[in-house]
Amino acid sequence: MCAQETAPDAQDKTDYKATLRLPQTDFPMRAGLPAREPDWLAKWEAMDIYGRLRAKTGRPPFTLHDGPPYANGHLHIGHALNKTIKDMIVRSRQMMGHDSRYVPGWDCHGLPIEWKIEEQYRAKGLDKDDVPINELRAECRKFAAEWVDIQRKEFKRLGVTGNWDDPYLTMDFRAEAVIAEEFMKFVMNGSLYQGSKPVMWSVVEKTALAEAEVEYHEHKSHTIWVKFPVAEVATENFTNLLGEKDGTSFSGDIPDNYSPLPENTSVLIWTTTPWTIPQNRAICFNPSISYGLYRVTNATADAKATTGDYLLLADPLASEIFEKGKILADGWERVRDVYPGELKAITCAHPFRGAEDANSEWDFDVPLLPGDHVTDDAGTGFVHTAPSHGADDYVIGQKHGLPMTHNVLEDGSFREDIPFFGGQVIFDEKGKEAGANVAVIRKLAEVGALFAKGSMRHSYPHSWRSKAPLIFRNTPQWFAAIDKPLEDGMNAVGKTIRERALGSIDKLVAFTPASGRNRLRSMIAARPDWVLSRQRAWGVPMTCFKREVAPGEVEVLKNAEVNARIAAAFREEGADAWFKDGAKERFLSGIEGVDPTEWEMVTDILDVWFDSGSTHAFVLRDREDGTEDGIADVYMEGTDQHRGWFHSSLLQACGTIGRAPYRAVVTHGFTLDGKGQKMSKSLGNTIVPEAVVKQYGADILRLWVAQSDYTADQRISPEILKGVADSYRRLRNSLRFILGNLDGFSEVERVDPAEMPELERWVLHRVAELDRIVRGGYGDYAFSHVFQQLFQFCTVDLSTLYFDIRKDALYCDAPDSLRRRAARTVLDILFHRLTAWLAPILVFTMEEVWLERFPGEESSIHLQDFPETPDWRDPSLASRWEAIRRVRRVVTGALEVERREKRIGASLEAAPAVFVADDAARGHLHEVDFADLCITSGIRIEAGEGPADAFRLDEVPGVAVVPALASGAKCARCWKVLPEVGGAAHPDICNRCAAALA
Repeated sequence: MCAQETAPDAQDKTDYKATLRLPQTDFPMRAGLPAREPDWLAKWEAMDIYGRLRAKTGRPPFTLHDGPPYANGHLHIGHALNKTIKDMIVRSRQMMGHDSRYVPGWDCHGLPIEWKIEEQYRAKGLDKDDVPINELRAECRKFAAEWVDIQRKEFKRLGVTGNWDDPYLTMDFRAEAVIAEEFMKFVMNGSLYQGSKPVMWSVVEKTALAEAEVEYHEHKSHTIWVKFPVAEVATENFTNLLGEKDGTSFSGDIPDNYSPLPENTSVLIWTTTPWTIPQNRAICFNPSISYGLYRVTNATADAKATTGDYLLLADPLASEIFEKGKILADGWERVRDVYPGELKAITCAHPFRGAEDANSEWDFDVPLLPGDHVTDDAGTGFVHTAPSHGADDYVIGQKHGLPMTHNVLEDGSFREDIPFFGGQVIFDEKGKEAGANVAVIRKLAEVGALFAKGSMRHSYPHSWRSKAPLIFRNTPQWFAAIDKPLEDGMNAVGKTIRERALGSIDKLVAFTPASGRNRLRSMIAARPDWVLSRQRAWGVPMTCFKREVAPGEVEVLKNAEVNARIAAAFREEGADAWFKDGAKERFLSGIEGVDPTEWEMVTDILDVWFDSGSTHAFVLRDREDGTEDGIADVYMEGTDQHRGWFHSSLLQACGTIGRAPYRAVVTHGFTLDGKGQKMSKSLGNTIVPEAVVKQYGADILRLWVAQSDYTADQRISPEILKGVADSYRRLRNSLRFILGNLDGFSEVERVDPAEMPELERWVLHRVAELDRIVRGGYGDYAFSHVFQQLFQFCTVDLSTLYFDIRKDALYCDAPDSLRRRAARTVLDILFHRLTAWLAPILVFTMEEVWLERFPGEESSIHLQDFPETPDWRDPSLASRWEAIRRVRRVVTGALEVERREKRIGASLEAAPAVFVADDAARGHLHEVDFADLCITSGIRIEAGEGPADAFRLDEVPGVAVVPALASGAKCARCWKVLPEVGGAAHPDICNRCAAALA
């Protein structure tokens, strides 16, 4: 310690304490954030901070477009992370000179809210299907509105700035009208079509789901190996069918080892969805896989196969397959090769063909078809293909004209009239497995087609809402074709939605982290057409009309006047207008060329991802506080939104404006507990934002965000929050020191940097360095880097170095001394920059610090910009001070040993000898008051390596310290030990202190 804050005895207190210029501030050491933060929130609301910032003219706009949270529950820690990062982006851009706009929004439509209202109806003994649809929709609207108000208060409590008085809601009438208009653009540009194809289907929620609504969890599935009997081998032009194997062409004679397939030959398939077997229409193989004909030579008693069975299967899987079928290693043999062209010539029978009471349901051929999706790393090398219940299956079916089936109903049950399985359920209304799988397995065993069975745990699609497992189900749905050239005449980065999306990703959008580009691109490149329709009630209806022009072929009405009528009605009445009596006649009557009797209203609603994907249109394009070109500067959400909001917004915008609606995409990871586990109520490891705010204050939660690398998953726990609170305390103490030592500072004291001592000029060098780091870090959304740099600067460069050294001058020097004035000037510079640089992170604390110096109802740090900082960088000075600090580190290390051994009480009792071997480094020490820098009363600098028993640090070679006690008496005012203490005028103080008192 260099200068007294309390005198060593009563005499010192009486005579000299009042002469010291000790820090004076009302800024408390204890923050008391939970109690005080609401007052600052009230102040900002009264001041209309957001409105005042918008009134600053001539600033380039910057817009972060808010991905809408769902309005159906209290905030979780992921919400807090997300909104805090967004707030840091918005605030930092504003303070770097932009007009930084933020319009918060909410996603209000969709199944979770409708499900809640259904639960309320069920509790009252009502069936939602008996309630008029617009009554149900009114209940949903009311429910969403209540949660919007709750969440708005919770977000504001976190210190998030924005246009809270005028947020966007997807259920607002204007928003519903624009969503409908955006959908009708898909109608007009030719991308909308109705198709019957397999989609992810929730039997619990009785609706189709989009990819973004699907998550994968471990699931236990049945596994079965099934024999499909070979019914026919087409021998005409047989030599041309043999194809090529291992580079050898068989376009001539049949190979010598060829023999016709025996009559009891079967193709063996494997599946984890036994319930799809009744829907089988083909078997796929891969021409690049090695196949063989195998014979069972000795079936064991517990095997389901019989001796003499012939099987076709992939060679690499043979051993594993026979083991599963309980056939011993000596109970089977490979008969011969089977060629790809030969497989193409095979037609199988369905296992249920000819079964008693099958009523000819399965009396059709099952062809073998080539498919690249078939592998030999699991199964049998043959893939059972049900075009109505699989993505690859559907593609194969379309390519080869396979018929679709409609055997599975919306509740997951088989149609009643299907033989054997009528009414059987795959998953029940709670998502639990019912009897369909077992019924199919038993029937396969009964007809002798079951070769083996088992079970496996694997990743399986589930609804992210109900958490219930899904099925692929063929059902008529409305799709947006993403590979069809659009009829819009747009000069875009591609002709199709997919081309435009990929072109935007490659050429128009920046990604943070960079890995986000490949993640989104791979999803867009591989995705199927967009399923737009949902079979629910609460949402924006699919505002289109259809008529059948041929069996299975539907025409959609394209009429601009009809579309305009619909949009006008929605703006006036909301989307409920679609469901009112007489709606069809209202929208179609009296329009030239349109006969209302020929057209049918579509009653499905839009995928809610289309709602949120359209927000750019009614937030960025159509609002006064939107953007000039309807494009956001940045979208920022969790990494799961690569398949969610980023994805749907990209597809939707590419269909309507021809490009991505954003220039940058920033993503954050997930929140985990302290052990890295996913949070869940069942594990009891959740952290609720409200609880953190009540215990610590919102600034501590914001500081946790700032300290985390949000691009990865973040951990949070009570122990982690305690560490964050400790970091906050250290930072607060640094700011308190600055405030206390700026008491009474005026411009008269200010010192030009050129006249300052080297130590002050070195601090200004660091300030100039930090100015670039802070602006660059905020510009790159690297908030943890910004905070780490500022925290390191405050706690190391300032608190443990500069403040520690300059306490003596600040407390003890004469008020007009150059050294004290320079230090106070630097503290003023630090105050203005640190409060501004940290304001986007610690919004409440920096307001408190600012108001401590500049109180007033109209005063706020959040009305300030980052101060312009002169280029005070001085590399040569920085290099010298790096050398000085290295030597100082050895000195302080030696003195710490002396204190620990109780040979000195404080560093001012010492006057060590410092040996420095390097001439340049030693020269730097002579250019400064090195004793002051080391907070000793004296110091002797010597050349050479020093004595063998001197103190050294391995990381600082060539420096040695020999501790020694300072000679003289202790100054009763500054506590330095000096020979000069004891003069006649002031017998118990030093000359410097005497001059300060003069």
